[in-house]
Amino acid sequence: MKHGANIYKYAKKVGLKAEEIVDFSSNINFLQKQYDLHVNTKPYYEPTYKKLKNTLSKVYSIPQKQIALFNGASSAIMALLYSLKEKEVTLYAPLFGEYEKASKDKKITLINRYTNLYALPKKGSIVVFVNPATPDGKYYDLKKLFKIWKKQNCIVILDESFLEFEEKQSYRSYISSYPELYIIQSFSKFYGCAGVRIGAIFAKKKHLAKLPQPMWALSSFDVEFLLKRLRDSAFRKETIQKHEKQKKQLKKILERYFEVYESDANFFLVKNSYKKLFQKLLKQGILIRPCGSFDFLDDGYIRFAVKDEKSHKKLKKALRKIV
Repeated sequence: MKHGANIYKYAKKVGLKAEEIVDFSSNINFLQKQYDLHVNTKPYYEPTYKKLKNTLSKVYSIPQKQIALFNGASSAIMALLYSLKEKEVTLYAPLFGEYEKASKDKKITLINRYTNLYALPKKGSIVVFVNPATPDGKYYDLKKLFKIWKKQNCIVILDESFLEFEEKQSYRSYISSYPELYIIQSFSKFYGCAGVRIGAIFAKKKHLAKLPQPMWALSSFDVEFLLKRLRDSAFRKETIQKHEKQKKQLKKILERYFEVYESDANFFLVKNSYKKLFQKLLKQGILIRPCGSFDFLDDGYIRFAVKDEKSHKKLKKALRKIV
């Protein structure tokens, strides 16, 4: 499995409907809340997305001029790595497969962050670091790494898409002082809206000006939904409270069967020794994320996303039955 959340494909394999699958492979906020949107689709949306940028500026404490918006974080990653002309990229792995895919025209060097975190990256290379990381959810203090990156004259891409679940420190404040820092921000994870395709790059204005962007990158529906979500302080508060409770619940279930790694995000990486666990759970209507597609890992490692209580009960029942 190269990416989680393909419930349609796997539901078909076991003769179930997609809505009958509990998707532990998808690390999206389990909390759901809909809004009654009134969107005028006749005119083109205001192309600078000033209203959305103003709201993002307040929520993320970053000047509007340092925000560029894209049709999802994946599009932002592709556009950024395409625009950077440096020929070498250093990936701190394991990490999202999108970064390796977006770097296919460059020479890729992998640094194993588990065993060799402070290895020197190539001078003048682009470095990519996901924090909290995936698929293990570990949050890193990057101060020492930033000193290394600066000494090596590296362009830095830092992905903070899972930062908000546990309110860890962002490195957005480094944008003003670090020569060339780009922060990738997905809004689908914390705000629980994978179908709303909006992602952002935070960086200095002069760097953002070089990025390729269509005049209208976002739909009116996507913008209005995200505006509602960003302004919904009750949703943010409830997410953090319920995440903490449900994460403890999931960890307790998993610890009975697996070695569970500590996480600072909304998912756990576990070491699995049970044969055909993926297939057995799928037959029970549960989709999990084997991690064999991640560098330095194999399918003996599995990622479970934090879900609601009903989903956790289904997992608990299934594990009791098959392992």
